[in-house]
Amino acid sequence: MVDLDAAELVQAALRHDDEAARELVRRLYPLVAKMVRSHRPRRTSEEDLCQMIFIKIFQKLGQFSGKVPLEHWVSRIAVNTCLSQIESERIRPELRHADLSEEEQAVVENLATSTEELAPDRQLASRQLVEHLFQFLKPVERLVIDLLYLQGRTVEEIHQITGLGTAAVKVRAFRARQKMKKHLTKLGVGGIL
Repeated sequence: MVDLDAAELVQAALRHDDEAARELVRRLYPLVAKMVRSHRPRRTSEEDLCQMIFIKIFQKLGQFSGKVPLEHWVSRIAVNTCLSQIESERIRPELRHADLSEEEQAVVENLATSTEELAPDRQLASRQLVEHLFQFLKPVERLVIDLLYLQGRTVEEIHQITGLGTAAVKVRAFRARQKMKKHLTKLGVGGIL
């Protein structure tokens, strides 16, 4: 089945070809897992969310028109499912310096002055700090920041994935940066973003 292109796999899966469905999952799983890792709500396991997304993909497979690449179509379903899950689990606790681990506190204290590459343990702490700051963003702002800065996507790519206009992507990114800056300032660190 490896020789089949995406459109042929979709058609075969629509005809209840189990082998084609397995091949679609095999090809698309890395993309879906990456999207889930980027947007996963804290209380939802990665595997559960991936399964939810694949259920939606197969339920909506008949709606795939082939006008856009299958990966874009799947990305949109994955992002929307993650956003829905985040929305359903929305909790925005107040972040205080004391809520951070020692590693995260060290990163906050050193981030503004350091221009060198972070050591692996500092990279992990930085990622955890970003996740803390993401709690203060709306799901769509979190998505835009993640796609733009963490995944290195262009504004046009974000427009295609999310359906937001290019101006809306830029505005949401700006507002998200302002919110993150405000919360970093509350932690005693300014001028990072």
